[in-house]
This record gives sequence, C-alpha cells and structure tokens, in this order.
Amino acid sequence: MNNSTVETLIGAVVIVIAGAFLTFAYNTPGMGQKSAGYTITAEFDNVEGVNVGSDIRMAGIKIGTVTGQSLNPENFQAQITMSIDPSVQLTDDTSAKVTSEGLLGSKFISLEPGGSETKLAAGGVITYTQGAVDIWSLISQAMFDKSGAKPPETPVAPAATEAPKQAQ
Repeated sequence: MNNSTVETLIGAVVIVIAGAFLTFAYNTPGMGQKSAGYTITAEFDNVEGVNVGSDIRMAGIKIGTVTGQSLNPENFQAQITMSIDPSVQLTDDTSAKVTSEGLLGSKFISLEPGGSETKLAAGGVITYTQGAVDIWSLISQAMFDKSGAKPPETPVAPAATEAPKQAQ
C-alpha cells in the first residue's frame, strides 16, 4: 500500500469514530436533545449558584433541569422555570430548596414531596421554597462574631462571711 491509501483509510476510520460518538451523544438524554417534560416554576429569595442547566433532584435522583431564570419585578424574587420528567408526578404541596453537593459542590434544586393527593399540573407553581444559604457568611459569622457578645461567665459561690462555729 502506498502512503495516500493508508492516509485515506486512517481518515475514514477517524470519521466513522467521530460519527459514532456524535450519534451516541445526540441519543443520550440530557446530552444532545432536551427530554420532553412538563414545566413548573418556583420563586426563591436567593438562587446563588443555580444556573440554566442545573439539576432538579428528588431523593438524590435527577428528575429535571432548570430551563430559565428571571427576576419577578413585583416582589423581587428569583423565578426559576423547571422542566420535570413526565414520569414524576409532583403534588401541589411539594417544597423546593436550593442546596449543594457539599461545601464547594455545585448547586441544585432539591424537591421534597408533600402529602397532598392533588397533583401539580403543567405550568403550576411550587409555593414552599427555601433559597440558597450563603455558607461563607455563616462561617465568617462563626469565626468573627460581630455582635461582640462575651460568653456567659461561670457564677462564683459567695464567700463565707463567718467561720463555722465549733461544737464544744
């Protein structure tokens, strides 16, 4: 075989492998195509670290994705739009909170199911929410107590004023 034939064969193999990879990526949910799901919204006071594409999880399992963020001009709350897997039927008293995968991990929204029998319809709103906790301000507050409060002093027993009388 001459050099041009070998180069052509290697090029063809590379193209076939690249095509197989792209086909795999396109057909894997969450990689190339958006999974069909129903849309719900929730409002939080703080969504620091949550971005479009962040996970929506229930019991640690990914059940959806953040598809949009906006600021509600009426109450200045962060409004998060989520796409939820249609196989997961949330109740109307489901709660949502922003949490992280550890001290320095990425943020996601964790959903906790409620006890209601009424299902949350597409376009519904989760009303029970808890925003992101700023861990660094908590650490700073614990390390550098800004209140200036001193720890309570240990009470001291009063000194005896008289010596005990001795029996004669």
